[in-house]
Amino acid sequence: MLVSTKGRYALRALVDMAEHSDEGLVSLRDISIRQDISLKYMESIARELVNAGLIEGFRGKSGGYKLSRSPEAITVLEVLDVTEGTVSPVNCVDSCSPDCQRKDDCRSLPMWNELNGLLEDYFKDKSIKDLMRK
Repeated sequence: MLVSTKGRYALRALVDMAEHSDEGLVSLRDISIRQDISLKYMESIARELVNAGLIEGFRGKSGGYKLSRSPEAITVLEVLDVTEGTVSPVNCVDSCSPDCQRKDDCRSLPMWNELNGLLEDYFKDKSIKDLMRK
């Protein structure tokens, strides 16, 4: 499993929003400057996060973004599911993938299923709060 820049940047943006939540709404421009992410890419990522219900956006002069839930209630798995589509190490264990014709005879499928479960459990147990500065 290789996490793309979109997944990594989304996590950085959410952590940034959480760490600056006491300042009110956070602008994408401020996030892009602090995190060294292009504003255009940050806007694209923010759209996906809004559509997934992980953040809320507010328009206007004093507009900006905020987490839709507390940092401890947003898991890394949720973010990666939105940005990466899946954390599955191989297509045949991805829930969105059609059944493999060889699944009944595949010697490695149990291993991939086990690894998939470990990855999901690990990322499900990590929250945005866990990634924030202590």
